[in-house]
Amino acid sequence: MSAVPTPEPPLAAALAAAADDAAWREAAKAGLAARRADLRRRFEAGEAIDRLVGLCCEASDTVVVSAWSRCLPPGAPLQLLATGGYGRAELYPQSDIDLLVLGEPAAQKAHEAAIGRFFSLLWDAGLATSQAVRSLAQCVEAGREDITVLTSLMECRALAGDAGAPATLAAALAPGVLWPPAAYFAAKREEQRARHARFHDTAHNLEPNLKEGPGGLRDLQTVTWMGMRLYGVPGLRALVPLGLLGEDECASLEREWRQLARLRFGLHLLAGRREERLGFDHQKTLAAMLGLKDEHRDNLAVEQMMQAFFRSAATVMRINDRLLQRFEEQLSGEESPVPVAEGYELRHGYLAMRAPARLREGAAPMFELFAAWDQAPQARGLHSETARALGESLAAIKPCDEQPPEVRQQFMALLESPQAVATLTRMARLGVLARYLPAFGRVSGRMQYDLFHVYTVDQHTLTVLAHMDGFARRADERFAIAHEVLPRLRKPHLLLLAGLFHDIAKGRGGDHSELGAVDAREFAAVHALPAADGDLVAWLVEQHLLMSVTAQRQDISDPEVVARFANKVADREHLDYLYLLTCADIAGTSPKLWNAWKDRLLADLYSATRFALRRGLENPVHANEIMAETRAKAMERLLGEGLDEATVQAIWAAYPDVGFLRYRPEQIAWQTRGIAESDAGDTVVLVRPHLQAGGLEVFVRALDRDGLFAALVATLDRLGLNVLEARVLNSSDGHALDTFQLIAPQGIAPEADAVVAAIKAALRDPARVRPVRRAAPRQLRHFRVPARVAFDTVADGRRTRMSLVCTDQPGLLAGVAQVLRQHRLRVHDARIATFGEKVEDFFLLTDERDRAVEDQALLDKLSQAIVACVDGETDHGKKEARP
Repeated sequence: MSAVPTPEPPLAAALAAAADDAAWREAAKAGLAARRADLRRRFEAGEAIDRLVGLCCEASDTVVVSAWSRCLPPGAPLQLLATGGYGRAELYPQSDIDLLVLGEPAAQKAHEAAIGRFFSLLWDAGLATSQAVRSLAQCVEAGREDITVLTSLMECRALAGDAGAPATLAAALAPGVLWPPAAYFAAKREEQRARHARFHDTAHNLEPNLKEGPGGLRDLQTVTWMGMRLYGVPGLRALVPLGLLGEDECASLEREWRQLARLRFGLHLLAGRREERLGFDHQKTLAAMLGLKDEHRDNLAVEQMMQAFFRSAATVMRINDRLLQRFEEQLSGEESPVPVAEGYELRHGYLAMRAPARLREGAAPMFELFAAWDQAPQARGLHSETARALGESLAAIKPCDEQPPEVRQQFMALLESPQAVATLTRMARLGVLARYLPAFGRVSGRMQYDLFHVYTVDQHTLTVLAHMDGFARRADERFAIAHEVLPRLRKPHLLLLAGLFHDIAKGRGGDHSELGAVDAREFAAVHALPAADGDLVAWLVEQHLLMSVTAQRQDISDPEVVARFANKVADREHLDYLYLLTCADIAGTSPKLWNAWKDRLLADLYSATRFALRRGLENPVHANEIMAETRAKAMERLLGEGLDEATVQAIWAAYPDVGFLRYRPEQIAWQTRGIAESDAGDTVVLVRPHLQAGGLEVFVRALDRDGLFAALVATLDRLGLNVLEARVLNSSDGHALDTFQLIAPQGIAPEADAVVAAIKAALRDPARVRPVRRAAPRQLRHFRVPARVAFDTVADGRRTRMSLVCTDQPGLLAGVAQVLRQHRLRVHDARIATFGEKVEDFFLLTDERDRAVEDQALLDKLSQAIVACVDGETDHGKKEARP
C-alpha cells in the first residue's frame, strides 16, 4: 500500500519555519513556484480572472510581509506600502511588484542595512521589485517632478507598519498641493496620445500590446486615474452615481477588463517572463489554453481569440474617448451651445442631439443623426451624451431586411452623399453598421492568421473605402490613373458597395467571393436597387480578385492573356469599377503591399484591356501588331536622341521578336542605346532608378551560358534587392538579354555603380557565385506554407510553366535558380508575387535546347529538389553569414 503524500505546509508557515535566510529563500522560491503552477491549473480550468489576480497578489503579499518581518525589527518607524498595480491588488504572474518604504531620513539611515537585506531577499526569492525608499516630503517632491510617480502613489495599500500611512500619503499628494485636476488631465491625456502614436493609433496590430496598446489595459487605468484625481473617487464604478459614466458603459468596461486581463494573465504564464505583446510565439498556445477550438480553416481558434481581443479593444477605446470628453467638458465649465441644424447643436465643439432619447426608436433617428453630422464638418466628433445614448440604443436597430423602405432609403442617401466614406466609418466605429448589416458585424474584429492581411476584416474594409475616397480627391499620388478612371463611373456609390461587401463573407468557410456576392444581391434586392446595379455590385464582389490574379500571376504582355481577361470583363463599365476596386483592395491589405510596380502592372492591364474592348472582342489584337507599334515608337525615340537608323537596325537584327512584345518602347530604346554605347562584344549592364524610392531596373546583355540567370539572381540577393519580375530573352547572336525589376526592402537601393560592379564581377565566373541563405525573420517561423510545385505546358507548346507556392524566406529565388541550374534548365521568364508569409512564383522553363520539358522523371526530381531547397535541406540552403 503506497503512502499518502503529506500536503505542503501553507506558504506563510513554511517561511516562518525557515531557520536562516538561505532556507527562507528556498521556501519562498518553492512556494511561489507551487502557486504559479496552481494558478496555471486554475486558469486552464476557467477560474474567474478577478480571483486569479487576487491569488497572485496574495502569494506575493505573504512573501513580502514575511521578508519584512525577518529583516526589520518590530516598531521600526518605517511603513511598507504596495503601490501601482500591486497597490490596487491587480497582479499578474510576471508583473513587477512596486514597493515603497516610507520613513523619515533618519529612520532610513538607521535601518539602511536591514532595508537592503529585505530587498535582496525578495530578489533572491524570484520577485522582481520596483522599489523606492522615501520620506513623505520626498514623495511629494518626486510626485511633483514626475506624474508617473504621482500616479503610482495614488494607488497604495499598507503591507506593514502604520495602517493609516496610505491616507497620510494621499493627503500629502492631494490635488490642492500638486498636480491640480486640469493639469493632471492634460498631462495624462497627452501621455495617452503619445502612447497610442507608438502603436500607429490602432489596436489592429498583428501582435498587439495588451497593456500599452490602444484599447489595452492602460487605457482603462488612465480613465480610472483621471476619475480618482478629478473627482476623488476610488474607481470607475463610483463615476456612475455622478452621471459621468453610464451603467451600461461601466458594465462594458468591467467585462472588457476581464477579457483583456485574462489574455494578459495567460500570456505571462506562457512566456514565463514579463511579456505584454501578444506575439505569434504565443497566440496559438494561448488560444488552446483558453479552450478555443478550430471550427474550420477559415475560423481558427487563434482567430476567434484575436477577434474577441479586437472587439474588446474597440469597446474600450470608444468608451475611453467618451469619458475623456466628459472630463474635458467638466473642466472647461459651461459654454453656450451653437445650433447647427434643427434638433442639433455643437457643445464644446462636439455634435449633440437635443433629444438623444429619440435614438431608442431605432435606425431612423440614427441615420438622421449621421446625416446631420455629415452637414457639420466643423464638429470635433459626437458629443459624449449623444454617443452614450447611441451606444445604449444599438439593440433597437433591426437588420436591414427587417427595416421599412423609408429607413433603407435613408441608408442609401447616406451612401450616395459626398461624405459617404466618413459616414460609413463613423457608423462602423460606433457599432451601427454591424447592427444594420449583421454580416459586417460578424467580420468586425476578425483577423486572418497570416502576415498578408495586417488588418482585421472590418478595418481592411474601411481602409479600402478610404482609398476609394482618396481616388475622388486625388489625395494619393501612388495611384497613377485612378483619379482619371473614377469620374467615368456611372454611379460611384456602387463602387463603395462593392468595397463594403467584397470581404464580408470571410470566416464562414467556403469561397468568400461567392458568398459575398450572394449577400450583395440580397442587399440590392432589399434596397430596391435597379437590376443592372445589383448585378454589377454582385459581379464585382465575386470577381474582386480577378484583375489582381491576372496581373500578378500571368504575362499581361501576351495578347491572349489580355483577350481572356477582356472576355471575362466584357465591357468598359465593369473594367472601370474592377480596376478601382482592385487598386483599393491591394493597397488596403497592408501599407507595404502597394508599390509603383503593382500600380504600373494594373494600369498596363487596364489600358490593354480597354483597347481590346474598344477594338471589339471579335477582333483580337495580334502580337505582330503590338511588335510593329513598339518598334516604330522605340525607333522614333532613338532617332530623336541622335542615333542613326542603321546602327539601331543592326542591333535589332539580333534582337528576339518577343522582346518587342514584352517591353515598352522606352525600355527598348534604353536597352538599345546602352548596347550602342558599349564596345562590341562587351558585357552590358545598365541600371536606372525605376518607379519609386528604392526601385531599380537592371538590364544585362552577356554571352549566354548555363548558370547565368542563377548567378545574376544570387548577386542581386547579396546586394539586398528583391526581384519583382525577371525577363530572360536570347538574341540570335548568342547573348542573353535579362531584365529585372527590383526593389530595396527599406526603400534605399545601392548606388548604380555598385550594382554594375557586382554584376560584372559575378559574370566573370558565374559558376562560382553561390546563393546565400539567411535565417528567416522571427514572424515567418510561425507561418509555414507547405511547398507545392506544379508544371504545365504553355499554349504554344515551346515552354514549360513551373509554379511554386511556399513560405517566403530570404534568398529563396536565388536558391530556386541554383536548383534549376543544377538540373540544366533555362529560365525565360519569372514573376515573383509575395503575399505576407506566402510566395507564389512563376517561371517559364526550357531544356538546354530551348524546348518544353517533357521528361516526367526529370520534372519529378526537380520538384523534389525545389521542395528540399525551400526546406533548407540542400547544400546551397545552408545558412551563411551575409557578406
